[in-house]
Amino acid sequence: MGKSRPHILRIFLREVAMVPKDHSLLLTLLIAPLLYAFFYGSIYINKEEENVKLGLVDDDNTSLSRLLAQNINNSPVVDIVQFANLGDAKEQLYQGNCQGYLYIPAKTENNLLSLKQANVVMAVNAARFLPSSDLLLNVQQICLTVGAGVRLQYFEKSKGLTTEIAMQQVMPINLDYRPLFNERTSYGAFLLPGLLALILQQTLLIGLSESTAAERQHSTIASWTKFGISNAIWGKGLFYLLLYGAYSFFFLNINFSLLNLPMRGNGWELALLMFIFILTLIPLAQVIGLCFKSQLICLQVMAFSTYPIFLITGYVWPFESLPLLVQGISNLLPTTPFLKVYVNIVQGGGALQDNLTPLLHLIVLFAFYSLLCFWSVRKLHGQSN
Repeated sequence: MGKSRPHILRIFLREVAMVPKDHSLLLTLLIAPLLYAFFYGSIYINKEEENVKLGLVDDDNTSLSRLLAQNINNSPVVDIVQFANLGDAKEQLYQGNCQGYLYIPAKTENNLLSLKQANVVMAVNAARFLPSSDLLLNVQQICLTVGAGVRLQYFEKSKGLTTEIAMQQVMPINLDYRPLFNERTSYGAFLLPGLLALILQQTLLIGLSESTAAERQHSTIASWTKFGISNAIWGKGLFYLLLYGAYSFFFLNINFSLLNLPMRGNGWELALLMFIFILTLIPLAQVIGLCFKSQLICLQVMAFSTYPIFLITGYVWPFESLPLLVQGISNLLPTTPFLKVYVNIVQGGGALQDNLTPLLHLIVLFAFYSLLCFWSVRKLHGQSN
């Protein structure tokens, strides 16, 4: 053990000296993580849309329709733009001058007071996800609230019911809606924690796989592994462990603070999780890199792997809804069990003991990729001699 430490240190210093000489590695490892973290984070820094243009066509022109328009316009999300007819509203929507329109047909108030079905029509531009979803959510809530208020007055005045009994007639079932881990139901607050973790993972995988592919391309496998295969793997990996450990600390403290993201779990447990995750990525990246004889081709292939990996991990939609084949591939990625534990700790305030199954899954993947990496390096080491 005492002899192995200097050898690991030599390989570590060899990697430290190699990175500044390789512009591709320098860009991937030292510039890309910070650039992407702040660039993508800045897109969702406010997390909610404000003053989204919404066209309004009021063919009812009653006190109810004016009350509805006033309440919608008072919402910080919506900025009402009045149009004389439906044709003008459609034209402005098509031209992109507003993100949607609300049409209040004639006799809406009369139908509502007569307890008949009263419909309003809303169209949104679904080409932009955030404005359309925020508009729909806010206008729907306001319409339901105004409609309930009108029906309440009807039961009180026309039927002579008390407010309590009238409320039971209006809302026989009360919906108690409380978002637990994303109180503002913000898309940015949902996306950013996972996105920051993905940036760390992908830049590490791309950088280390590039570095390993360069060993094959420049025929330096023998000089890399001359102190032993394990020393070669973990000596090279030590540089990335220290670098991305520092990045993890920076992201979880500086970026989370700047982007106003909550961190509800225990910091030490999250640090241990990040340590295991980075350890698992190190042999995986070297296995990937050894599959390529060209550093450039390795970079090109890995650069296009980011979105497929993100989409099949179960972060953007339920894992159970994925096809069985895709689930099998996803279970081979460290990202899948890591995100389950990471999201539970960061957003749900959970603990490692609450996530033993995915944590064990991650540890098994670490052992699997470590053995696979050892076998791959030994095979190439034998071929180089």
